[in-house]
Parts: sequence; structure tokens; C-alpha cells
Amino acid sequence: PLAYYCAYFSIRGADDFDSEIMINGKEKVKQKMKELEALGNGMSVKEKGMYTVLELVLEMYERGFKFLPIDLYKSHSTKFQIEDGAIRPPLSSIAGLGGVAAETIYRAVKEENGKFMSIDDFQIKSKAGKAVIEMLTKFGCFEGMSKSNQISLFG
Repeated sequence: PLAYYCAYFSIRGADDFDSEIMINGKEKVKQKMKELEALGNGMSVKEKGMYTVLELVLEMYERGFKFLPIDLYKSHSTKFQIEDGAIRPPLSSIAGLGGVAAETIYRAVKEENGKFMSIDDFQIKSKAGKAVIEMLTKFGCFEGMSKSNQISLFG
């Protein structure tokens, strides 16, 4: 089943997958589904697509499977991956982070062998803008990483 979910989310559901909603548990998924249902016939094509993906995500949770957090070093740019009996979403599943930006980040991580000295170092090497840095920070991708390369003498 995990291979099916990974393939579906990577291929069919990629554009309609929103990690902020979908990786945070069954209750958040149900809440979003209710919000969309309340729109009735007023649902946009994008919202209908998201609803379909939400149904599959809910099924996945009901079967006892879960998502791992998005990880700067472990997440692929665009493909969902099976890891430790769960699914790791790609960088591109962050709403607002496009496939091109995700691929650029993914390449920068691979070139650096997953070692950035700081968020500033990451930003320079990945050419990520401020908005991308904010998105990745929101998902905890920089936990434990210092903001800059400079050492404080008075800290």
C-alpha cells in the first residue's frame, strides 16, 4: 500500500497535495475536508482535486500509515518516498514552493553532501529567496542550524 500511495501522490496528486494540511494528522485532514464540503458546488477545480487527495490521505491514516516530516536532507525534490514504514513528502509538497525551486534546493543539498554551515550558507548555495527560507523554516527544515556563519564573541 505504501508504494501505491507514494506513486499516487508523486504522479496524480502532486499538484493538489498541501503538506501543511496533510502531514499533520487525521483530524486536520477531516477538518479541511469539511471546509471544502461546505463550499458544495462552489468548489474550484483545484479544490476538487485537493478533496480527492484528502480522501486518499484519510484512507492512508485509517490504515495506520503516517507521514514523516519534510526534511531538508532526506526529502526528494518531487517524489514521495517510503522510509521506515512511513512516507516522506518531497520539498515540492510545500504549498508555494514550486518544482523548480524544490529541484534547485535538492541539487544544492546533494552537492554539499547535506552539510550547510548556516541558513545563510544554504541560502547562498541554493539561491533560495527569503520566501522559500520562511517556508522551509515553518516546516522545521533548519532546526539546529545557526542563522549565519558569523561567530558571536559576546554571546
